[in-house]
Amino acid sequence: MALRSSYRTPFSDRSIAVSGTGIRLTFKLFASFLSVAVFLLLALSFLFTSSSDPSDLSVGNSHDLYRGGLRRSVLALKSDPLKPRLDQIKKQADDHRALALAYASYARKLKLENSKLVRVFAELSRNFTDLISKPSYRTLFDSDGNSMNEPVLRQFEKEVKERIKVTRQVVAEAKESFDNQLKIQKLKDTIFAVNEQLTKAKKQGAFSSLIAAKSIPKSVHCLAMKLMEERIAHPDKYTDDRNTPPEFEDPNLYHYAIFSDNVLAASVVVNSAVKHSKDPSKHVFHVVTDKMNLGAMQVMFKMKDYNGAFIEVKSVEDYKFLNSSYVPVLKQLESAKLQQFYFENKLENATKDTTNMKFRNPKYLSILNHIRFYLPELYPKLHRILFLDDDIVVQKDLTGLWKIDMDGKVNGAVETCFGSFHRYAQYMNFSHPLIKEKFNPKACAWAYGMNFFDLDAWRREKLTEEYHYWQSLNENRTLWKLGTLPPGLITFYSTTKPLDKSWHVLGLGYNPSISMDEINNAAVVHFNGNMKPWLDIAMNQFRPLWTKYVDYENEYVQACNFGL
Repeated sequence: MALRSSYRTPFSDRSIAVSGTGIRLTFKLFASFLSVAVFLLLALSFLFTSSSDPSDLSVGNSHDLYRGGLRRSVLALKSDPLKPRLDQIKKQADDHRALALAYASYARKLKLENSKLVRVFAELSRNFTDLISKPSYRTLFDSDGNSMNEPVLRQFEKEVKERIKVTRQVVAEAKESFDNQLKIQKLKDTIFAVNEQLTKAKKQGAFSSLIAAKSIPKSVHCLAMKLMEERIAHPDKYTDDRNTPPEFEDPNLYHYAIFSDNVLAASVVVNSAVKHSKDPSKHVFHVVTDKMNLGAMQVMFKMKDYNGAFIEVKSVEDYKFLNSSYVPVLKQLESAKLQQFYFENKLENATKDTTNMKFRNPKYLSILNHIRFYLPELYPKLHRILFLDDDIVVQKDLTGLWKIDMDGKVNGAVETCFGSFHRYAQYMNFSHPLIKEKFNPKACAWAYGMNFFDLDAWRREKLTEEYHYWQSLNENRTLWKLGTLPPGLITFYSTTKPLDKSWHVLGLGYNPSISMDEINNAAVVHFNGNMKPWLDIAMNQFRPLWTKYVDYENEYVQACNFGL
């Protein structure tokens, strides 16, 4: 007892010391036991479920999404997985039906193979519609989930797949045709767009060219101003003689008519003609300008000796009979509509009709441009006269023209027609009954620029009255557009004598392909066109033919730096 007591006392003391540690150890053992028990439970559950029927597991899992619990495999039997499957099949059928319709529509637009593909794709689309509309298959869409017939659904799916396969085959076979047609259509669209841009660029280019052609270069304007300053500074020096020199009305001399408001151009015509004349003292040049340029013209032609040639400078206003009561063109200029047509300052109006845009230039109704139709009245004592434009250059003696037998004709001119070009049909409106009745559309046209006129025959034929008649009828521009050539062709119809082409070579203002042999053989070369020789846009190969007759020794030409 004593020993037991002595033994027990030390143990009890130690147990008191370690009592806290024992409690913690017991808790850890309990936690470990609980973890092992949970693990065994999960393991047994896994073994139980893995040994169960997989279909039961699937049903149970499906039902667990809705309710959970032990009854999920039983409740899953009441759901129907065929409904989503039907919806998917129908969606595929609708998609391919829409695809067939889309291809049919585009095939119709592209007109492929005479609409053969249109019929094929339309039939495919109709097959899908007919399939879905079958009574046996309509029951699938009308039934609820409890009564859907799975064999019928399978048959429906089979037929849909067959039609989808056929549709895809047809699309694959037609793809090449569609690709080619799409490329062709895209190319057409591109060509159309480029043509639109080209048309716009042509209009802008034509308008710019017209501006460049009709603008007055700074040097030419400077020359006119300098000459006018000289005229104002020394009025007595350039006063016209009161007595008209008899040579101006002498029918035995060679007379030239030049109508221009360009001082430099008119001087080149006279310079070149005088240089090549055999006896300048027998040549008389009648220069008519407007009132604004009269002083400059007077100074220009008085500053130089022309080897005895006579120069008459007058203003168109000096001829009092040229007024609106007598001249149709002047009367028409009083029309508000005509003024709007010419002077309305709008780019879109200027470029509406690119072909005839140049005729919107007011100069085509200028009396200075139409004064050529009054030659017998301007020079009543003359029998014959040579009309020269201010954009020509004389290269040979022209007295041979006065030796030509005119055969009773009025106008001696070089014809310009070749093939179907430059025929009357190009200058007049042959849809108008008057034009159609009086003229032959295939008649050969001729050119202004160098025209030899028999004034006696002109008076005899009363051609000025003829011109008045037709010009008055054309007030609304229904017979021809504008300009002086169409009324000239009408007025001198059947009274024009063709001259040899070497007398007058045209086109140096627009045609770069004229041969130099033809030019060198010509008596007169004509810079008709927009590329006038005094402009920066002149053709370089032809410009020296004109510039060599510019009077560079003239102090005012030098002062204006012409040609630099």
